[in-house]
Amino acid sequence: MRAPSLLILGFLAVLSVVYCVVIPLERAFPLNGPVELSQLLARDQLRHSRILQGFVGGVVDFSVQGSSDPYIVGLYFTKVKLGSPPREFNVQIDTGSDILWVTCSSCTDCPQSSGLGIQLSLFDSSSSSSAKLVSCSDPVCSSELRTTATQCSQSNQCSYSFQYGDGSGTSGFYVADMLYFDAVLGQSLIANSSALVVFGCSTYQSGDLTKTDKAVDGIFGFGRGDLSIISQLSSRGITPRVFSHCLKGDGSGGGIMVLGEILEPSIVYSPLVPSQPHYNLMLQSIAVNGQLLQIDQAVFATSNNRGTIVDSGTTLAYLVQEAYDPFVSAITATVSPSVTPTISKGNQCYLVPTSVSEIFPPVSLNFAAGASMTLKPEDYLIRSGFYDGATMWCIGFQKVQGGITILGDLVLKDKIFVYDLAHQRIGWANYDCSLSVNVSITSSKDFINEGQLSVSSSTREMLIKLICLSIITLLIQLLEFVEFQFL
Repeated sequence: MRAPSLLILGFLAVLSVVYCVVIPLERAFPLNGPVELSQLLARDQLRHSRILQGFVGGVVDFSVQGSSDPYIVGLYFTKVKLGSPPREFNVQIDTGSDILWVTCSSCTDCPQSSGLGIQLSLFDSSSSSSAKLVSCSDPVCSSELRTTATQCSQSNQCSYSFQYGDGSGTSGFYVADMLYFDAVLGQSLIANSSALVVFGCSTYQSGDLTKTDKAVDGIFGFGRGDLSIISQLSSRGITPRVFSHCLKGDGSGGGIMVLGEILEPSIVYSPLVPSQPHYNLMLQSIAVNGQLLQIDQAVFATSNNRGTIVDSGTTLAYLVQEAYDPFVSAITATVSPSVTPTISKGNQCYLVPTSVSEIFPPVSLNFAAGASMTLKPEDYLIRSGFYDGATMWCIGFQKVQGGITILGDLVLKDKIFVYDLAHQRIGWANYDCSLSVNVSITSSKDFINEGQLSVSSSTREMLIKLICLSIITLLIQLLEFVEFQFL
């Protein structure tokens, strides 16, 4: 029995070495050749580590809370962990600004409680062993990265001061400290990771930021600027230059936010307008119930004070007057036989006796490259209560005179949005954000795009070596055990 047993175990040991060497060749897609998207999706569906529910794994993932309903929450927020030891902060997700900032312990007039049912936290740089104040000589304050909001204080601290589109504002100073997150290194291996990032410590807030009913700890800017977290991490090869979200509209809200790429076959892409500070898209026309509206395309052209931007920090949506008036007129004409039009607080509203999906038409926003965004009635209407036994629904788009068209959470909800910064484009698809999604688990520099698959060779080889070493060590121990039994 001794010789056959040793022979079998020895054969298994050799086989394990051969198998470990062959695994990458058998299972990996060709690194330089095209791969059909259907193959990638089928492959992702078989890998349960890439099929995510609620709390998602990608290169970096964040859970999402909040809702687009202005009568409930009117914003989406997530949690970030900062400092050493790490502290958790609830921050609003905002693709319309660049900076991640949290409320500083030295802020005296900032909210102390929140109507959202969350515990507010304050960041104290003196309590974090890894925190470092950013000085005026730091590159962050240099001309290369400086923004109009960046300043240099008399105490040689790099500070900031800026306002948001709703008139609220914040000021404070920059801090360099650790950001903690979950990183997926490959297949089902998830590691607790961290990176040194620069963020703002807010010492002053104004406007809606001071109100307690919807107070959070700060704002998580996902803009295109150099100081946004996505730019900081991708420039150092920690994450790919792509992030995605899927914001749930109905019920309790919530959703998915991942620094990585959500994969969905129905996603369509439109190019970003170059050399713009925000996520500007080229809106070309609007259709109601399949009929194009008579709108001069020039009203959508991008300039200093015109254009169309995607902004998750905006609750509703805003449409320039030249497009708003024909849009509302077309909706009203379509539904008037079945509803009662009315004006409430200056807004066009309708008394609806039944479901809006049975009465109101679909709307299409048509963008460059043939990409169309289909809006359900709930994507352009806001439910405003009840009157005479009917539900009152109002147009959620707000009229803007000579300004910028803004697609806020009203439009963004219940859709996958992919911000592909590497290829300067944004993609979207209607989606039930309570369902699972496929996320490409990618390396820091190579990621799935347009049917091609690149695999991080260093990560792959590291994982294979660890697995093989464990198998060989186990078999050697078995060999020793069997040999001892026959002595």
